[in-house]
Amino acid sequence: MTLAVTTHPTADGLLLRPFEDTDAPALIEAYRDETLRRFTRTPVTDAEQAAHWLGLQYEGWAAGTRYSFAVLEAGELAGNVALKRGAPGGESAEVGYWTAAPARGRGVAPRAVEALTAWAFDTFADDGLLRIDLLHEGDNDASCRVAEKSGYAFAEIVPAFPPYPLDGHRHSRKRLDASERRRPE
Repeated sequence: MTLAVTTHPTADGLLLRPFEDTDAPALIEAYRDETLRRFTRTPVTDAEQAAHWLGLQYEGWAAGTRYSFAVLEAGELAGNVALKRGAPGGESAEVGYWTAAPARGRGVAPRAVEALTAWAFDTFADDGLLRIDLLHEGDNDASCRVAEKSGYAFAEIVPAFPPYPLDGHRHSRKRLDASERRRPE
């Protein structure tokens, strides 16, 4: 499957590109991490599950509802960042991400989220995208820090909703916020 992406979002030392079938071994390795498995819903423990996960990403691109990028650092899979749109043309979307264990603590997630945010607001400006939310479980302090570093302001506590057993946080960025952050000083 070929995914046409005219612009590859980049961030200092990172390359974001659509996932490819060749990413399956790196996905399996990343999902061996207990922390990653705790905060994700689709298991990836073998080649069949990796193919299923990749298929979901391809389907999202084709439907225009999920734009998932492999986050590469020095050519290695360091994480995933995705823009989730309930329906093309909506005013809001959600950003989701994970970072592979070896890449944590180096600012990969905030840089990838910032790159995806800029790309999304640029790409979907004429399609009505006005706000992107970042949601996480309330006990995930690392995601709170990623949100803050990426310019996503805390918006509200979100009540627990299956399959998530804990209340969560919603952080948001508006399109104006993105252009203000890139304004030269």
